[in-house]
Amino acid sequence: MSIMRSVLLAGAESVWLREKAMRYPFVRRSVSRFMPGESADEALDACRRQQEQHGTGTILTHLGENLSSLSEAEAVTRHYLELIDRVAAMGLDVQVSVKLTQLGLDLGLDACHQNLWQIVARAESHGNTVWIDMESTKYVDPTIELFRRARARSPRVGLCLQAYLYRTKADLEALLPLGPAIRLVKGAYREPPDLAFPKKADVDENYFQLAARMLQPDVPQGTFLGIGTHDEHLVERLRSVMASRPAGPASHEFEMLYGIQRPLQARLVAERAPLRILISYGEFWFPWYMRRLAERPANVLFVAKSMFAR
Repeated sequence: MSIMRSVLLAGAESVWLREKAMRYPFVRRSVSRFMPGESADEALDACRRQQEQHGTGTILTHLGENLSSLSEAEAVTRHYLELIDRVAAMGLDVQVSVKLTQLGLDLGLDACHQNLWQIVARAESHGNTVWIDMESTKYVDPTIELFRRARARSPRVGLCLQAYLYRTKADLEALLPLGPAIRLVKGAYREPPDLAFPKKADVDENYFQLAARMLQPDVPQGTFLGIGTHDEHLVERLRSVMASRPAGPASHEFEMLYGIQRPLQARLVAERAPLRILISYGEFWFPWYMRRLAERPANVLFVAKSMFAR
């Protein structure tokens, strides 16, 4: 792991740094490149523009994690239920993505499942889909368990898996018989080298192997792959795999964050490759923002330039 990435991920966990940094206008300006606003109204407006101007669907996530009470988790659940209803009323191609610690995972598996299922059921009633984000390694097993519970009741739920973890290959193979919807990402938490590949090249190669596995002809019908990367080299490698073989049972789309790799996003749209944009919103943006910088440390240059912007 690079020194810059290590520093940024450590910063994501610092309460002191969060409280200090969020006060500075230049930090808030730099965040606006990757987040259209803190409110649901601002996020939905960005979704509408994305759909009308670029023809792409979106995924919305309300930032926050590790709540301390079930009443907070229930409030988050109500927020998502209202959001799903608003999306349907507006006629937008918008899915939602949730963190289970925001739905009470730290406070009990059953309570978290109840909150998750309310959201999945509401999405299903509108013909929509819910994604479950993956968090740090201590949450992988309970997150997969809750995904399995929800998936047993509805196909309208997908799961995020992280390519930097050694265990993900086995996790993917265990889930494939379900014909699952999987969003594959590289991973954005600080993990020890006995649990995660420390070298970027190894993470990249594991990502490619996992994604290519889901494109094989022996996966069950209904399997879906969300290719969650901004790595242009990986994108081209996987597009070459798709072009070199007959279409298999799995469908796919590329999934990229709002404001990141905009030229690549535009090219995929121009070439009619399936693309969906992930848009985050909410007041609890600092840890998320630091992890986004850690994924692409070159974005730190943008922050530096913002310091001198008028």
